[in-house]
Amino acid sequence: MELVVANSIAEFRREEWNRLFPDELEDWSYYRAVEQAGLPDFAWVYFGVREHGALRAAVPAFVTDYELDTTLGGPLRRVSDALARRFPRWLRQRMLGLGSPVAEHCHLGFAADVAADERPRLLAALLARAEAYAAEHAVRMIAVKDSSAAQDALWAAAAPTQGLRRQPGLPTASLEVRFASIEEYLGTLGRATRRDLKRKLRAAADLRVEWRRDIDDIAPDLMRLYRATYAQAQYSFEELTAEYFRAVLRELGPRASCVTYWLDARLVAFNLVLHDERRLLDKFLGMDYAVARERNLYFVSWLENVRYCIAHGLAVYQSGQGLHREKRRLGSRLDANWLWYRHRNRPLDWVLARVERIARLDRHDPELAALLAERQP
Repeated sequence: MELVVANSIAEFRREEWNRLFPDELEDWSYYRAVEQAGLPDFAWVYFGVREHGALRAAVPAFVTDYELDTTLGGPLRRVSDALARRFPRWLRQRMLGLGSPVAEHCHLGFAADVAADERPRLLAALLARAEAYAAEHAVRMIAVKDSSAAQDALWAAAAPTQGLRRQPGLPTASLEVRFASIEEYLGTLGRATRRDLKRKLRAAADLRVEWRRDIDDIAPDLMRLYRATYAQAQYSFEELTAEYFRAVLRELGPRASCVTYWLDARLVAFNLVLHDERRLLDKFLGMDYAVARERNLYFVSWLENVRYCIAHGLAVYQSGQGLHREKRRLGSRLDANWLWYRHRNRPLDWVLARVERIARLDRHDPELAALLAERQP
């Protein structure tokens, strides 16, 4: 067994990486685009396992300074803000995260011929190498960002052996597109929701929609809208650059589009999406909030994406994390995601474990708590 640590996806052949992640929209090309984006305060790492020269397992990772109060709100956030003002470095910890700050979940991949009972061994090797990397580079925290429900049993078997414990993240929303028209889709929703969406569409009748694969001429306006949306985010982690959007469109080619929304000659919203013959993945939405309230831009964008799926025969519209109550109202299924983590300093890790009991997202979100209860065996 050879354990591989790389600082660029280019150190893996495109074909060998993608074989571990069949039918994945966020593939080798996507990670190549992320590297080119110049995201501030992030460094990229990739861990792999080779046996007899063949890539058998792999996971992307990143290193950043993580604010421990990123997901806090209410009174706890006020306490953390006060602590940050007095002890600015205490809440800022160097972290190695398996996954990606700009991926929908942690991409843990295995070769097709790796049997299910062999996967825990390979994952344990990857986690042990990540632990060694953290020690070598004076990284204080180790985390797994957004391990998916589909691999929950695997992570639950391997992660605790490295002292990692889990807490819930935001769920992923997916809509199964089984409709022949928008009218048929609306007919599957509750009466009040259906009437609300029709009213919202009438208010946005003067909007023009354009699907693009080139944003060079609108990049300044696009970033203005992105920054306005970023400033409104409840939880903010990464901050994207204009080159991120350019690189995704360039590297993924026909599998990526920027959907733009215009009021006369004025750009008022955009939506970066990835797509193939089966699925549309909604990555980032930016809006002019004054127009958003008047023209219901979020719902217009939602229905445009559903329309695209219907027109192109796509079976799934994956709308990602955030606004999960609204997405469930719009007919989506929610799938749990998990954050595994530990601090390498044992006393501080003990403190974090106690704080987690009162700061977990599901303690303050009844719908998330109900979702996790549904998923328990």
